[in-house]
Amino acid sequence: MRSSNPVFSRRGFSRDNGYAGFNAQPQAGGPAVGTQGNAYAGNNPYAQNPYAQQDLQYGAPPQAPATTGRMTMDDVVMRTATTLGVLVLTAALAWALLPVDTANINKSYGIAIGAGLVAMVLGFVQAFKRKASPPLILAYAALEGVFLGVLSSIVDNYIASGAAMQAVLGTMAVFVAVLVAYKAGWIRVNRRFYGFVMAAAMGFILLMAVNLLFAVFGGGDGLGFRSGGLGIVFGIIGVLLGACFLALDFKQVEDGIAYGAPREEAWLAAFGLTMTLVWIYLEFLRLIAILQGND
Repeated sequence: MRSSNPVFSRRGFSRDNGYAGFNAQPQAGGPAVGTQGNAYAGNNPYAQNPYAQQDLQYGAPPQAPATTGRMTMDDVVMRTATTLGVLVLTAALAWALLPVDTANINKSYGIAIGAGLVAMVLGFVQAFKRKASPPLILAYAALEGVFLGVLSSIVDNYIASGAAMQAVLGTMAVFVAVLVAYKAGWIRVNRRFYGFVMAAAMGFILLMAVNLLFAVFGGGDGLGFRSGGLGIVFGIIGVLLGACFLALDFKQVEDGIAYGAPREEAWLAAFGLTMTLVWIYLEFLRLIAILQGND
């Protein structure tokens, strides 16, 4: 099973097709073997664990992340904090140094759009790399911060005062709520959950793409999916999808630690979680702008 997050989809900690995933949990004293083995796995219990050969090299079972060189939760927390820290710092600098007054708003907005496009390219590059590149991930975070800083300043100053802080608080609330629900077992991340989230996400993205095309070629807000009453509905759906992505990401990180993923994989986890949090923040920002402003 693969996560909806593009990072985990490419290099995620799923189990199908040779990745660690939802078929089974690691067993005490040895590597986990799925209840439904891969067709090519044969009788080799390590064929289904991407880190099994490393387990043999280290001479330890895959569920022992304390072994030197293995990813731990502390690694994921530290890398995620670093990535988000860079994003927040550059967002604050962009807010302070790129004015959005009448005389400079077009210039600042142009810089933000450019930074956002480069960040998107870097994100795709990292998503398709076989190994994590910390400089690339931090560069993505820095450029994403510039984009979010200017965009948040525009919304805060011209559309809905206080929207940026409300979106930050909303994002934090969703993160904590999903984490608590996941750890308490209220959210069961299984194949059915994954299939539902993926189907909903594909439908959502398709509708947003169609709306964007109509907006570009027809003017206005396209089909109206991102403004008015429909905009509120789709904003709520976007936040809920982001929450589902978080649950999937938590599961993938948990599996990666359980199966003894290499420590550098923590950067990929941080990258994926950052992308999901940015998604949730942007959905909150637009939702608040619609509720309080004229968009």
